Amino acid sequence: MHIPENYLSPATCAVLTVAVAPVLAVAVKKVTAELPKDQLPMLGIGAACAFLLMMFNVPLPGGTTGHAVGGTLIAILLGPYAAFLSVAVALALQALLFGDGGVLSLGANIFNMAFVLPFAGYFIYKFIKDHVSSDKGEYIGAALGSYIGINAAALIAAIEFGIQPLLFSNAAGQALYSPYPLQVSIPAMLIPHLLVAGVVEALFSVCIFSFIRKVSPGSIYAGAKKRATAVYGMLAALIVFVPLGLLAAGTAWGEWGTDEIASVVEGGGALGYVPQGMLDGFSFEAVMPDYSIAGLPEAAGYILSAIFGVALSIILFRLVSSLIKERKPGNA
Repeated sequence: MHIPENYLSPATCAVLTVAVAPVLAVAVKKVTAELPKDQLPMLGIGAACAFLLMMFNVPLPGGTTGHAVGGTLIAILLGPYAAFLSVAVALALQALLFGDGGVLSLGANIFNMAFVLPFAGYFIYKFIKDHVSSDKGEYIGAALGSYIGINAAALIAAIEFGIQPLLFSNAAGQALYSPYPLQVSIPAMLIPHLLVAGVVEALFSVCIFSFIRKVSPGSIYAGAKKRATAVYGMLAALIVFVPLGLLAAGTAWGEWGTDEIASVVEGGGALGYVPQGMLDGFSFEAVMPDYSIAGLPEAAGYILSAIFGVALSIILFRLVSSLIKERKPGNA
């Protein structure tokens, strides 16, 4: 679901970045005002969790791949605005350091996966939780919220892909950016997510939610020492098993490189050309492209990339937390 560089026009990227900017401002204000400052580092754990879940690629119908995000899970545990910040940071690290998702399209990816996904998922979760008594309501809400949230994000991404050939084409009628119209992009994105990726998102979310509830009953903030040890252990286990994400063969839909998109078969035939906007568009060289490290086996590079991403996520929010405390010592 990570939209790569040059699949969306610069104008589309700009519009989505501007659209998501107010959400960022509100999220920062609400989280710093409402979340206890000593709990702000929890957002780093949320970002680390999202970062790792997005590395676990699974095969999808049609020969493509997909992954969970964990946005609804984080929204349930910390609130939707906190989830927005956590997932946004994970997406920024992936784009800037690992080339997973474009830099110009970062605003679009944040809009889809950090805004649409957790807010839609949290709304469903809260509605079911408020209308179904007992813990059963929370688990049903977490499952359905996660499932609907990721599919809502997939639908929005499909629309963003599908409007490109309608808005941006050359004199010969060839698309300049994403070449697949809505009648192709929507089923191609949505069907695999409805059948597989949404189920994976729901399973991950319910399992981790159940685990957190057991180590921290009643509140995510209760039993800090026990909870922290268990959560860090969970992150370590995810890091160990993250190479399983390499087993899924194929490229995620809408993430083909310029060397392969011309031969991709969609809508009954191969595209047959490379959109000019992709050939001449913005290019960014990530430090560790595709979670790889030169000279190391693929699995080792994947694990080290996971460690690096998790460490940066946690350190970043700890640093932010310390800076806020220094500025507002009377409110600590």
